[in-house]
Amino acid sequence: MNALRNLKPRQVGILKGVLFVLALLPFVRLIAFGFLDRLGANPIEFITRNTGDWTLYFLCITLAVTPLRRLTGWNWLIRLRRMLGLFSFFYVVLHFMTFFWFDHFFDVEEMWRDVLKRPFITVGFIAFVLLIPLAATSTNAMVRRLGAKRWLWLHRLMYMILPLGILHFWWMKAGKNLLAQPILFATIVTILLLLRMFFKYQSRKTP
Repeated sequence: MNALRNLKPRQVGILKGVLFVLALLPFVRLIAFGFLDRLGANPIEFITRNTGDWTLYFLCITLAVTPLRRLTGWNWLIRLRRMLGLFSFFYVVLHFMTFFWFDHFFDVEEMWRDVLKRPFITVGFIAFVLLIPLAATSTNAMVRRLGAKRWLWLHRLMYMILPLGILHFWWMKAGKNLLAQPILFATIVTILLLLRMFFKYQSRKTP
């Protein structure tokens, strides 16, 4: 445990590189399945569900960084958070583009009708739009331009994005009475948010 607390910058860099490669594997798998004709009877649904699932996985992992850092003392974890958050955005862009391209063939008017007509798509679209400014301001230059305080306030949108993503997933699964995964995601996100609230209260209480 002490060794993990005191990772050297070079070790963190290597770990970051390994995580980068691992985070790309779901995308590589989709491409490989496409070439091998293994996307199933409904390829669009397979890609949509897969990219949506990985968006939620990475959002949860990103949210878990701070609680895990506080619980373990592994301060170097904070250096991984930006990359993990950007992979959330990468997969949500793939998720949205699957919807926009394959479902609507880049017809903006038809897409808007679908967004406004179906509530589960509405909340998913809102979550996607809210993720855009977070990705756009993820660089050190944008932190300096906005100022640390305003940057932190902006990135608190994550506390809205994840519940909206879970709600989007819940409504989509509810139509088929497949609620085990949404309940699991909702439980994980609730625990992570409660931990963050606890640590914030603790830090205020400590003189």
